[in-house]
Amino acid sequence: MNENRKPGGRSSGRRGPLLRCRGTETEPAVGSGNAAGSGSAEEPLPGLRVTVVQANDDLAVLAVSGEIDLHTADTLRTALRELDTAGHHQLVVDFSGVSFCDATGLGALVSAHNRAGEHGGALRLAGVRPAQRRLLQISGLHRVLASYGNVADAVAQVRPVATKAFP
Repeated sequence: MNENRKPGGRSSGRRGPLLRCRGTETEPAVGSGNAAGSGSAEEPLPGLRVTVVQANDDLAVLAVSGEIDLHTADTLRTALRELDTAGHHQLVVDFSGVSFCDATGLGALVSAHNRAGEHGGALRLAGVRPAQRRLLQISGLHRVLASYGNVADAVAQVRPVATKAFP
């Protein structure tokens, strides 16, 4: 335990990796003998809910609630990809129910924005909480992902995607 100590009793300042999972309870290690917290490894983690609120023509509105992190971002990424595949390239994501979003979640949003942009569309965020707004500003993504106070304001900014007209 003292191998990380410098002479004089001070620590080297290095810490081991900090592992943290928000919104989940820590379970005891296997074989700890504590039956009170033992559960199946297949139990779903509390996390993310993605609901398609509206999907017509090229517009889709999603309500997202919960935490977007390494474990839940694929749920969001899959929903956004399915909407893109179905031809919805104007995406509005209601972020008012999102309590936490990490870089993995931001990556899913940027990826969807880029795919929509290939078809003349865009991804817009609505109801972004202050903590997530700060994350967007720190990362510079506030310049890429348009953010609105509510869904109605975001939808009002949607322009129909131009389609090729055939004679």
